[in-house]
Amino acid sequence: MVYGTCGLESLCGPGQHQNQRCSGILGTLLTLSQKQQQQQAENAAGAAGKKKKVTAAQLRVQKDLSELSLGSTMKTDFPNPDDILNFTLTIDPDEGMYKGGSFSFSFAINQNFPHDPPKVKCKEKIYHPNIDLEGNVCLNILREDWKPVLNLNAVIVGLQFLFLEPNASDPLNKEAAEDLKTNREGFKRNVRSAMGGGGVRGETFQRVLK
Repeated sequence: MVYGTCGLESLCGPGQHQNQRCSGILGTLLTLSQKQQQQQAENAAGAAGKKKKVTAAQLRVQKDLSELSLGSTMKTDFPNPDDILNFTLTIDPDEGMYKGGSFSFSFAINQNFPHDPPKVKCKEKIYHPNIDLEGNVCLNILREDWKPVLNLNAVIVGLQFLFLEPNASDPLNKEAAEDLKTNREGFKRNVRSAMGGGGVRGETFQRVLK
């Protein structure tokens, strides 16, 4: 007994309408194959559409982060690894009046970076002439001296310097600045008390000593 030569002999079988059967089965298989290909194409297009576009700000932040030169006293943390525009910097001074403390700063960077500076706040309540009780930071390059050519490393170096050399001439906490100007030793004692979680001038501070 001779069967058709369409390659689907087991499906077509012998008989008068052998060619018609083969043709019908081939058509069905081709239609199924086309539908599968179409579905795969739609899935691929959907996956591509879900990928977020990388913005100019993100590209610049990626570059800045790759060029950071953090020493052993500083580290960064990204609560959401997919969001590089919001992160935390921790500074652990190993010299100066704030030695032994641990201070964390939140960085919030908008989509207009580097034309706009990052917004930086201290997360702890500390006694410092250039950081107020709400955590706002007085650093010139975060305000009027910011330029797009400056990078995140410049900001971090500036924050580090605030703990080495507090600046009484450009204060946010005026009482702390006055202490620093008029009684440096008394200011040092107040800093140590505040870092230990004690009170200064009626304000209770958060313990930041390691």
